[in-house]
Amino acid sequence: MSISVIIPTLNEEGCLAETVCELRKQRPHEIIVVDGGSSDRTPEIGMTADQFVLGPRGRAAQMNLGAARAGGDTLLFLHADCTLEAGALHEAERALKRGRYIAGCYSMAVREHGWLYRVIDACATGRVRLTGIVYGDQGLFLRREQFERLGGFPPVHFMEDLFFSKELRKHGRIGVAQHRIFVSPRRWQRAGLVRQTLRNWMLTALAAGGVHPDQLRKFYPALR
Repeated sequence: MSISVIIPTLNEEGCLAETVCELRKQRPHEIIVVDGGSSDRTPEIGMTADQFVLGPRGRAAQMNLGAARAGGDTLLFLHADCTLEAGALHEAERALKRGRYIAGCYSMAVREHGWLYRVIDACATGRVRLTGIVYGDQGLFLRREQFERLGGFPPVHFMEDLFFSKELRKHGRIGVAQHRIFVSPRRWQRAGLVRQTLRNWMLTALAAGGVHPDQLRKFYPALR
């Protein structure tokens, strides 16, 4: 089994180099960076990946394009500000090969001290186990054939991870790997920990209740 790691980017010069470097240590089949029109050094850094692709702006479109270019039989979608614990790729391969679940993600660990961050970590894991909904910063992985069978991420500009998860869970169990994904605390730090957490919950509830994600996008400003 071979893993293609797909990283959508937009002005991520501050973290992309570390993410690619850390991934190299785990020897994936390939690393694909799909850029949505960065104005900083992201394209230059992205050239260090196995493939650097220019695409339309929007994570869903960028990740779909990366998947179409991928040569591995397993896909892992990773945010540019996230890194994986050593051994994480091997666990994903082993879990999918054994058929423990149809897709999976990693145990989230925000890279910051404090008990409130540990609560966020625990809630993220609990959400996946209880509802099957995976957020993009948890590192979704699944077989390429399954991704293609579902038609990829929906053509929305926001919360594509939630809507894809809702469709994916109809076809099997979504698991949480023991290995961790280390997530940047930048959004919580800039927006406020409690405020950002409540905003995430509110947007998820509204989307689940039928509000179109493109209408919700304005309540989740981009932070770089």
